[in-house]
Amino acid sequence: MSTPEHAPTPPTRERTRRHSWARVFIPVVLILIWLVGAGLGGPLFGKVDEVSSNDQTSYLPESADATQVQKLLGEFNDSDAIPAIAVFVADDELSESDLQTISDAVADAPSVEGVSEDVSPALTSDDGKAVQAFIPIEGDAELADAIDALGTQLRDAAPDGVTVYITGPAGFSADLVAGFAGIDGLLLGVALLAVLVILVLVYRSFLLPIVVLSTSLFALCVALLVVWWLAKFEVLLLSGQTQGILFILVIGAATDYALLFVARFREELRVTRDKGAAVLAAWKGSFEPIVASGGTVIAGLLCLLLSDLKSNSTLGPVAAIGIVFAMLAALTLLPALLLLFGRAVFWPRRPKFEPEVVADEHGMRKTGLWARLANLITRRPRVIWIVTTLVLLAGASGVLQLNAVGVPQSDLVLGASEARDGQVALGEHFPGGSGSPVYVVVAEDELQDAADVLLADDGIDGVSVTAADSPSGSAPVTEDGLVAVGPPGTPVPEPTVVDGDVLLQGTLTDAADSDAAAATVRDLRTQLDELDALVGGVTATAIDTNDASIHDRNLIIPVVLVVIMLILMLLLRSILAPVLLIITTVLSFGTAMGVSALVFNGVFDFPGADPAVPLYGFVFLVALGIDYNIFLMTRVREESLEHGTREGVLRGLSITGGVITSAGLVLAATFAALSVIPILFLAQLAFIVAFGVLLDTFVVRSLLVPALAYDLGRVIWWPSKLWRNGRD
Repeated sequence: MSTPEHAPTPPTRERTRRHSWARVFIPVVLILIWLVGAGLGGPLFGKVDEVSSNDQTSYLPESADATQVQKLLGEFNDSDAIPAIAVFVADDELSESDLQTISDAVADAPSVEGVSEDVSPALTSDDGKAVQAFIPIEGDAELADAIDALGTQLRDAAPDGVTVYITGPAGFSADLVAGFAGIDGLLLGVALLAVLVILVLVYRSFLLPIVVLSTSLFALCVALLVVWWLAKFEVLLLSGQTQGILFILVIGAATDYALLFVARFREELRVTRDKGAAVLAAWKGSFEPIVASGGTVIAGLLCLLLSDLKSNSTLGPVAAIGIVFAMLAALTLLPALLLLFGRAVFWPRRPKFEPEVVADEHGMRKTGLWARLANLITRRPRVIWIVTTLVLLAGASGVLQLNAVGVPQSDLVLGASEARDGQVALGEHFPGGSGSPVYVVVAEDELQDAADVLLADDGIDGVSVTAADSPSGSAPVTEDGLVAVGPPGTPVPEPTVVDGDVLLQGTLTDAADSDAAAATVRDLRTQLDELDALVGGVTATAIDTNDASIHDRNLIIPVVLVVIMLILMLLLRSILAPVLLIITTVLSFGTAMGVSALVFNGVFDFPGADPAVPLYGFVFLVALGIDYNIFLMTRVREESLEHGTREGVLRGLSITGGVITSAGLVLAATFAALSVIPILFLAQLAFIVAFGVLLDTFVVRSLLVPALAYDLGRVIWWPSKLWRNGRD
């Protein structure tokens, strides 16, 4: 019998060999590519500080007064040094011998590596119990090492019974550097360990958690490689805060995407013996939700580009790069690894080939948590979503207690702080703002007018002007004009003039990071506005940062909502479903912030929160929280096309319940790991996101959304074809 012309040709041994060879070759090539990328990016974990900066002024808008003043300081002082203040304190009045010993120790401070030669003389307090000295740290020095060495030398040289503190801007900056020191090791280790424990408990497998974590870690290494070089070439601005968020975001997101893919792969292994076919089917089923989920997060993050603060606007692309590689790893590296290992990856609980059982279940399990939950929703859908909403609204009411208007610089680092203790000691014996003055740049012919404004303010203890020919580098300014520095007969120094401007310094009566100091600076800006003066310094920088953060928060949050809603509309081919999903996610965010506010105030006794905390919490919770709704609703839509909306809701909940819950636990654990870094901002963000993700996973996605969708039926797909032609 002849073979018909168009009949399929039986597979030959040669085609089978080529097919088998391709199955091995392609995964191996993909794995090797990721290995090379990880090999290049891995060594950069210990070198991030080479391309990062924690200087607040570098993140302010170019137009901010504090930014402009900071740029001019180097021209007036011919130095980029960071001022440190050494404070020597005794219980009793210091003797002449003690004062001489302290003066000698201060004079010898430049022998410490990284300390500038421009050390001020030791100044004794009015009560005679304390001495302060201004000791600049060179701008290119290793700040933390220089501060540590300086403190050690001064303590060794100080008289018995005298306590030495290193504070001021350099001291607080060193605290921040020390706080971020654990990011490369401690943070990453804690996050990976937490994820590993959860994966082992969920899958009860030894190999699968290693495969999933390898996918996440490789994604992070390659993302870091790209970000590091972009920061190296100054395309992006990187800070310790951004670095920590990048690490956690990539590990959490990549693991979530991997869990979704693994769940699909396991499903397919139950209906096919061919591991290649199972990987391909899992890839097709996972591609849309992973890309939609990652695209939603990226879109939300890129909205941060609208920010005035560079710390926000640079986080957007840095974190977006991380999400891109998280998606790529989940869709390329993970399938390659699963194709190589096949069913063995689940050992010792390998999925069985049981198509008859799967056909009978088709996702509708008769027993277990999700089956009971689905049955509960069928009986009381309206009661469930109404009660759940009311509970969430009650929790959200706590947001009125949130104090997110900024915190003092001295409270940015949690735990013990020598700089904080030194500032307290300084304020007990000297004007609180010593070492962190208000800087005023004003035209030379308006010097006295500006000085008079400063002198008349109760928040200013003294005024001086930068003068290069003065022994101390500055000269006092009184209501009668400049005053000579030195013995009688010393000529009055000439102010340093740069492009027709002079630099005034006002010593604040209150601590530079206090509310009182902020009020003083705001008042000075108002009074000096008619002189076209620029007001900068530590306090002004904090003010400009907080103001920019509040502006960003009010602008970016609505934009993120609109962008994510448009993406959901395209994904679900509906208008009503995305609107409802956004409302539930915002409600979940409000509850997370409300509960967090109560915990911050009543349990942790935090001094407040940075204005950026609600913004970051919103971006991460809404962008990441919507992920789980995407995972759920894409599957619900898929099932609704075949079985009707209400049964599709129950099937979608039953099928995705386990994997989404696991993903939520992983993401919450990774963000909770941020709390090991003793930085107030990261600790607060860790609690908000971890609690919010758990709330979204166990309440919003498990109860509120399914019950609401079940109650509405096919109307939830309005105005799509599924609404017009589908079944309830």
